[in-house]
Amino acid sequence: MRSLTVLGSCGAWPEPGRACAGFLLEYDGFKVVLDLGYAALPQLLKHCPDGAVDAVIVTHQHPDHCVDVSALARVRYYLARDAAPIPLYCPPGVLDVLRTLEPRPDPATVFDVRDLAPAELGPFRLETALLPHYVTNLGIRLSAPELTVAYTGDSGPGPEAAALADKADLFICDATLQGPSPDTTPRYVMTATEAATAAAGATRLLLTHFWPGSDRSVSVAEAQKVFPGEVIAAEEGLVLKL
Repeated sequence: MRSLTVLGSCGAWPEPGRACAGFLLEYDGFKVVLDLGYAALPQLLKHCPDGAVDAVIVTHQHPDHCVDVSALARVRYYLARDAAPIPLYCPPGVLDVLRTLEPRPDPATVFDVRDLAPAELGPFRLETALLPHYVTNLGIRLSAPELTVAYTGDSGPGPEAAALADKADLFICDATLQGPSPDTTPRYVMTATEAATAAAGATRLLLTHFWPGSDRSVSVAEAQKVFPGEVIAAEEGLVLKL
């Protein structure tokens, strides 16, 4: 089975009944979590009892992308203490956040913490791209036979996101804002139109990281004016076959 399950789709904080950034990527039995923000863990546990996944990737240290990794650590510590640590790929600031939330047990004992850098990850080749954001944010690209998935985490508009998306079968892109591009610099988040522009070289576009209260159909309509392929709005529980 090759699929992507949306665990969370909100930016900043979760709307009622939703969660912040989180995705479960499955490829022939290998399971990778991409970010795990507020309220995303309960969604993950629906699919992976005891939090049994093969790897976790966190793009950056903002809590709407990483705070529920701390909750996952508790699940693993209390319910699967004898299991091997789960590889956790992340920028250094993420571990600082996790240790502040819960220093005992040290997250580095529950997880096998590794730098978010190019690596072989099960069937995937992991590549990263530094994207413009308020803190170090690494977009990721996971490539396996017959499949490439790219994900921005959070990013301002620019050529970096477009390069990340190029020739991806699925591009998961933050579309925090709607309407015209803000006339401010620097830029650290994207509009739906900017996300669609960055996706030009991809096959399918999954919009995510919506500002709470946004009408997601508006974001999809704006993106469709620019991107000729399929545009999908992330919704908790949505499963995309890959």
